[in-house]
Amino acid sequence: MFKKIWSFVLFLIACPFGGVYGLQDFPFSLGVRDSLMIAHSFHGHPSFGPAGGMHGATYTCDVDFLAEELHPETNWVIDIGKALDILSRVLSRYNLKNLDEVFPDKTMTTTEFMCKQIHDDMRELLKSECENFKGAVRIKLWESHKAWATYTGPPGSGGDDEL
Repeated sequence: MFKKIWSFVLFLIACPFGGVYGLQDFPFSLGVRDSLMIAHSFHGHPSFGPAGGMHGATYTCDVDFLAEELHPETNWVIDIGKALDILSRVLSRYNLKNLDEVFPDKTMTTTEFMCKQIHDDMRELLKSECENFKGAVRIKLWESHKAWATYTGPPGSGGDDEL
């Protein structure tokens, strides 16, 4: 009960300062990396200039698994092999695909959008395959060595100690 109350107090304090899932809340992390190649367009939208038409992109995808504490038995954030496997399977849904066909409703498949999509796909697999992982997941998609986008989702649903 005390942990629930303390977590709620920390939540209230953190909200005005940028939310509850900043790095300060998760001292431990494990990162994995993979890449994917996609084709897509922005459906001729004028805001995207020449990129509004069909073009390709090669992304580097970094995933950080963030945790408040290490697993009590294994002293890890998450099994690195399982993390790599899940990332590989998620990216295979998009690798070497035309995202205009994967998302046929004229979705603007920006790098920011794809960060969130990859995050949500990762969360689904984590829920069923890594039920002990209760931390947050941060996706970083690199468009180049000069440009990237990130999405950090809230901590996963867990047992009675979660809010």
